[in-house]
Amino acid sequence: MGGAYEELSQTGQLGSETFELLRRLVHQVRRSSGFPPPEGYAEWSDDAAYDVITAMLTREGAGQRFVTSCFVQAADEASLERLFLASIKNFLIDEAKKTPRGKLRRRIARLMGADASFCRMPGSPPRWMLSEHPEGAVWQGDPDDLVAEAWRVRGVGITRWNHSGPTPAQTVHALMVILTQVLRHARGAVREEDLAKVLESRFELLAPARSSSLFADEEALAEPGEASTVTEADAAAAGGGAADIWQRLTANERQLLPYLDEGAHHAAQLLEVGLAQAEAVLAGLKAKLWLALSDDSDRTAVMGALLRRCADPPPEPPV
Repeated sequence: MGGAYEELSQTGQLGSETFELLRRLVHQVRRSSGFPPPEGYAEWSDDAAYDVITAMLTREGAGQRFVTSCFVQAADEASLERLFLASIKNFLIDEAKKTPRGKLRRRIARLMGADASFCRMPGSPPRWMLSEHPEGAVWQGDPDDLVAEAWRVRGVGITRWNHSGPTPAQTVHALMVILTQVLRHARGAVREEDLAKVLESRFELLAPARSSSLFADEEALAEPGEASTVTEADAAAAGGGAADIWQRLTANERQLLPYLDEGAHHAAQLLEVGLAQAEAVLAGLKAKLWLALSDDSDRTAVMGALLRRCADPPPEPPV
């Protein structure tokens, strides 16, 4: 057969020619637009492309109808390719928006779009540059260089990362400092996807949430699906115990509280101190918690109340 258009014209079915065209177009779209590979793949491959095609063909409410829809609108092989390309790109955009990195991209795009210091370059894939850079300048270097430059910036960190609602002011400041320095280093427009990867690496934004195992034991861990038996009185008692402990913690100890399972290197980076000092603060915090919670009948609830305090905004200073 002469191609996918002829195959669909003669058989009305998705055959090898059409499937091969879709595979090639998935690779074309992902190369030109920088889409991440589908879930379960570290990088793009033919298998990853096949998974994308399968997902498009089996998705609820559309499925294989997208092939028929594109075919009836096409007049020849070239127009069929253009219609397939648009469908694939729209599908990958929808899929990317569902991922944590896709959400991060949308967040930084909103922040940069509201700041006159940044400028979005027309075209696709979306790229951002500093307004001070010459129009049309495009960075084409190694993304690892941008990550390394981000790690050279000292004095910024993120201790609160909300997955919905307005971004906290301190978090906005940290993101913008890194974005500004990275774009200044690049001296041109950088793909939005690469900027998200830089922030992901610098702040470990997309790492899974961690919970402290300092006092975890078989009795403290509920079985999956077990109903909670915490009463309002229990919660109030836990909150009161947490408040007493919180008052005895230093500012550095409070900052490290959500990261008890991390090592001293992470603590040193977060506190911006030497390794020896970070080790001392971390060891002191664990010892202080152990002593404070050793006699508590509901250590898990108290620890949870403490961790919730870490997510609360600091109190307003007195006027």
